[in-house]
Amino acid sequence: MSFFPEERLDRIASLVVEKRRVSVAELSSLFNVSRVTIRHDLGELERRGLLVRTHGGALAIDQNTKRAELSFDVREQLQRREKGRIGQAAASLVHDGDTIALDASTTALQVARQIKDRRELTVVTNGIRIALEFMDSPHITVVMPGGILRRDAVSLVGELGEEVLAKFNVQRGFFGAKGITLEEGLTDVDSREVHLKRAMVHAAKEVIAIVDHTKWGKVAFASFAFVDEVDEVITDDGAPPDLVAALRQRGVEVLLV
Repeated sequence: MSFFPEERLDRIASLVVEKRRVSVAELSSLFNVSRVTIRHDLGELERRGLLVRTHGGALAIDQNTKRAELSFDVREQLQRREKGRIGQAAASLVHDGDTIALDASTTALQVARQIKDRRELTVVTNGIRIALEFMDSPHITVVMPGGILRRDAVSLVGELGEEVLAKFNVQRGFFGAKGITLEEGLTDVDSREVHLKRAMVHAAKEVIAIVDHTKWGKVAFASFAFVDEVDEVITDDGAPPDLVAALRQRGVEVLLV
């Protein structure tokens, strides 16, 4: 049976809600269209906020909270090449002797992996996975603000962490986000994570967003940094040109990698 494109999109969206996870291969077979067509369909449904694409398929979104039910390990697999390039570009801004902040994002983990050879570096992070990345780097000091364990993000959040961050002078802070827009700036899905990220933003002299192209034009639960608080955005070359140009007009440096 053949379907009109919009009808196929509706059927795919319904299947994702029902099954929670689908693959490009099974959808291609089910609808008798090419995998290229299915990937295009999944991209369109992700743009509409109806699912989250993964390598080889898609995952459902919890429509009650608009939060993707994704573990850190799953998110780490998304846009891996883009995040790797972003991480490498961000790492070039980190020098021996710096004090930097890294949030608990999977893109920040890519930054961490690129700076393990720095000397006399201090890394302030609420990301447990980020902190563990430096276990074999004795010349790097890792500071973890205390708090409550947030399992989805493998992070520590809460007022204890915010109080600790207020005591640090951070040269640069690197922040992933669930969304970036001109109006709302950088946004995230969890209120506790947002509060801690705000504290990290306020502690940093330079705020650098590290976001891949899938985050542009999207808005999550709450803002942790508005556009006038962001100094630079490092993103991949799939970022929408009109939004990139508009951000540059606002005085924010945007690096495409």
